Amino acid sequence: MTHLVLSLIAKPGSAALDGVISKIEAILPARQRSAARWLSPDEAWEIRVECNEAFALDDLAALVADGIAADVLAERPVDLNVVPGQRRRKKLLIADMDSTIIQQECIDEMADVLGLKPQIAAITERAMRGELAFEAALRERLGLIAGLREEELIRVYETRITHMPGARTLVATMKKFGAYTALVSGGFTFFTTRVADAVGFDTNRANTLEIKDGEMTGEVVGPILGKEAKLASLHEFAHARGTDLADTVAVGDGANDLAMIGAAGLGVAYRAKPVVAAEAHASIVHGDLTALLYLQGFGREEFAVA
Repeated sequence: MTHLVLSLIAKPGSAALDGVISKIEAILPARQRSAARWLSPDEAWEIRVECNEAFALDDLAALVADGIAADVLAERPVDLNVVPGQRRRKKLLIADMDSTIIQQECIDEMADVLGLKPQIAAITERAMRGELAFEAALRERLGLIAGLREEELIRVYETRITHMPGARTLVATMKKFGAYTALVSGGFTFFTTRVADAVGFDTNRANTLEIKDGEMTGEVVGPILGKEAKLASLHEFAHARGTDLADTVAVGDGANDLAMIGAAGLGVAYRAKPVVAAEAHASIVHGDLTALLYLQGFGREEFAVA
């Protein structure tokens, strides 16, 4: 028997779950479902589903895809996921930064200072979709914005960078329940150190910009932190804390996050590129970052005040 949880998370304030819960319960076989509950009124709801010889995983998948997603939810702004029912609350969070914990791509905002945002953003988009090798794409973009002064980097952080809704609550709540939290980015330590401090992460790592005489040289110090380095970070932090990979959660939006998302106990694609959403264990499009808490079974009453 396989114990699963069907999770519905609506866009905050949308009331998109009005009238749908009874329809979903009617679709799921009565003998297979139990423990339905609201994690947050009108926003997050879940139900336990048991799969066995009489009701297989393929049967559930068909009901979810056809009966629930295509029929009951239709165009409603609701994230529908099926996650394992065991070991739900994770002990380690690994999060990407750009377009995940913050709402921007830092390198695109840096390029905007020089009037190069459209050109740089096009490369960023292709790299995040997995159409370009991450390391080569990063070096190309850095070369184009070489000469940007350090004071401009400070101005970018102070005036252009905003946190994703729910970021601080996600981190604070996981820490409240004993998890270790790490911000691991293919971006730059200039930004991750500041974002990690503001959001509350325990640690951070990223690429280090080479700056000489107050200007970017267009290079990074040391090897580029990309997809494999993110995966290595997941293993390293888990091993250091004696945490099984099954007890970890990783979240990101781009192709360079795929390895860590696939290896984590719960890998979440957050407002992600199609290649990432297709391979992640769960995908969040409409919810904010507190959706990662609902996926772990936390009720809103348990959230930390961030």
